[in-house]
Amino acid sequence: MVLKRRGRRSRTSVAALAAASALVLGPVLAGCGDDDVAGDPIATGTRSVPADAPSDPVAAKAEITKNWLLFFNPRTPADERVKLLENGEQLGPALEVLMTNDAASQATAKVKAIEFTSPNDADVTYDLLVAGSVAVPNAKGTSVLQDDTWKVSAKTLCGLAQLSGASVPGC
Repeated sequence: MVLKRRGRRSRTSVAALAAASALVLGPVLAGCGDDDVAGDPIATGTRSVPADAPSDPVAAKAEITKNWLLFFNPRTPADERVKLLENGEQLGPALEVLMTNDAASQATAKVKAIEFTSPNDADVTYDLLVAGSVAVPNAKGTSVLQDDTWKVSAKTLCGLAQLSGASVPGC
C-alpha cells in the first residue's frame, strides 16, 4: 500500500521555518503583551497616537511600512538595505553576516501594527515569512527616524543576528 503525503512540508521548508523562528523568537517573547489589534490598524488608522508622535503619523506609518518591506525583501540589493538600517554604514558588515543565513536571506516581512513611542521612535509588530508562509507571527521590532528617513533599528537587526547564533561585527 502506498500512502500519499498530503499537506506535509519538505524537510528543507520545515528547517527554513524553524531557523526563521529562531531568528526572531527573542523579540517575539520580549514583546509579548496584551495587544488587542483588530483589522488593519495601519490602513484604518484606528490606533490611538500619543501626543508625542510625529507631526504626520499617517505618512510616517506609510514610510515605516514601505521601508520594512524593502529591508526584508530578498531582492533588495545590500546597498539599499544599508540605507534602510539605522547606522547602516557601521552595521553593513553585520547585515552581510546575517544574510549568509539561508532562512534570513529568504525572509520577508508583513507589517501589522505601528505604535509611536516618540516623534522619532516606533514599535513595529510584523509577521516574518519564509517562502511566503508565516514563520513567526507578531514579531516585535523597532523603527527610528534617522536623517529624515524611517529605518529598521540597529536593535532589531542585532536581535535577529544574535538569535541566529552568528558572531556579528557591530552588534
